[in-house]
Amino acid sequence: MVSPLTGVNLSTVDLPPLDNTTAPWPGTFHEVDGHSLHVRETPGPGPTAVYVHGLGGSATNWTDLAQQLSNHVHGYAIDLPGFGRSEPIPGYDFSLSAHAETVTRFVERLEKPVHLFGNSMGGAISALVAAQRPDLVRTLTLISPAVPDLRPHLSRVSDPRLPLAYVPFVGRRVRRQLAQLTARERTDQMLRLCFAEPGKVPEHRVEETIRENEERAAQKWAEAALGQSTIGLMRAWFAPRGRSLWNVLPRVQAPTLVVWGVEDKLVTVNKGPRTVRSLRDGRLLVLPRTGHVAQMERPATVARAVLGMWEALDRHTW
Repeated sequence: MVSPLTGVNLSTVDLPPLDNTTAPWPGTFHEVDGHSLHVRETPGPGPTAVYVHGLGGSATNWTDLAQQLSNHVHGYAIDLPGFGRSEPIPGYDFSLSAHAETVTRFVERLEKPVHLFGNSMGGAISALVAAQRPDLVRTLTLISPAVPDLRPHLSRVSDPRLPLAYVPFVGRRVRRQLAQLTARERTDQMLRLCFAEPGKVPEHRVEETIRENEERAAQKWAEAALGQSTIGLMRAWFAPRGRSLWNVLPRVQAPTLVVWGVEDKLVTVNKGPRTVRSLRDGRLLVLPRTGHVAQMERPATVARAVLGMWEALDRHTW
């Protein structure tokens, strides 16, 4: 089956029934470059997939997609340092390059090339890994990757006060106000920002996110990690031309599937064609009624697109 939108092959293979009540996959800690990195593991056969979440996210963002692909790959979803349950080491600078180095070191431990997935900031990080270490990446899947998108609009932030949070003098007061938000309020903000149809998110998943936000509120390092990673991403967006993320993409050698939601509020779908044109070997799938986290809103469709890429590569028709 071929997507009528873009010509991306969609696999017709049977997928596991989508069960939105599936709990997050079990996690263990891995010592990586001085970090105690929390990684959730989805058992599966054969090749290995590694999943990298976006800014403010965690390994749980991949629960449903990893389940959909579990008949085909063994999955590892990483909590980046400062996110989920991975406490950052002292001095960690939260730049994209630092996060990419951490992911690289984890993949090296697997001792074989992987199918690498990244969403949002995780997409930018995964592109860096693929560009710098092509020997580690079999295929690359980028879901709404955080390529430079400089549209100034408050609809792109979960709270209109966020742009002031790191401004001198007023920032501290704003951060105190934001810290007083309840876990439910933070979750509702995230749903409105990241999903095209937040009312359709299963209540089970909403409750999981609330519990995760409660856990983050108790972590002394979570707020600083989010703020510094945001600054790191912004620096990458404003980097000189020679170091721009747009210059990273042409160095990616792995076959790459790019997935974008039409209703993405954070990084416009209009960046999709340029992203694919910048890649040596890329295809674009555009999904209607989908926001910034297609792997969470449309896990079965994303899984079919990924499997379609792998099948086409096996047939040498990609």
